[in-house]
Amino acid sequence: TDFEGSSDVGVFATLTNKYCLVAIGGSENFYSVFEGELEEIPVIHTSIAGIRSIGRMTAANSHGLIVPSNTTDQELQHLVNSLPDGVVVQRVEERLSALGNIIACNDYCALVHPDLDRETEEVIADTL
Repeated sequence: TDFEGSSDVGVFATLTNKYCLVAIGGSENFYSVFEGELEEIPVIHTSIAGIRSIGRMTAANSHGLIVPSNTTDQELQHLVNSLPDGVVVQRVEERLSALGNIIACNDYCALVHPDLDRETEEVIADTL
C-alpha cells in the first residue's frame, strides 16, 4: 500500500486498538486497504494542522489522542465527533510539534524525547 507514491504508511496514518486516522487526499486503494483490514474499528479521514503527515504529527493509544497546537478548530472538532466514546483528544503547545516522531506509546507506557517540555509530559500522562 502506498500514499501518493510513498510506501511510508506510518507517516500518513495513526493506528490504535480502537481507531485509525488516515490522511485525506489518498487514493481509494489506500483507504480500502485500511477499511478492509480494520473492519471493527473506525477509519477516520483527517488532516492535522492542514497537512497530511498525520502519523508524524500525532501520538495516540486507545485512551487518547494528542495533537499539536496548530491543529485547526475544525480538525479538532472532526476528531472529537468521529472518535469512539471515551477517547480523549488533547491539543498541546510544544515546540517539537511532530509528536509522532518524539513520542512512542501504547496503553501502558510512553517513551518521549528528552527535550520535551514538562507540561507536555504531564498532558501525555493524563491523556494517554
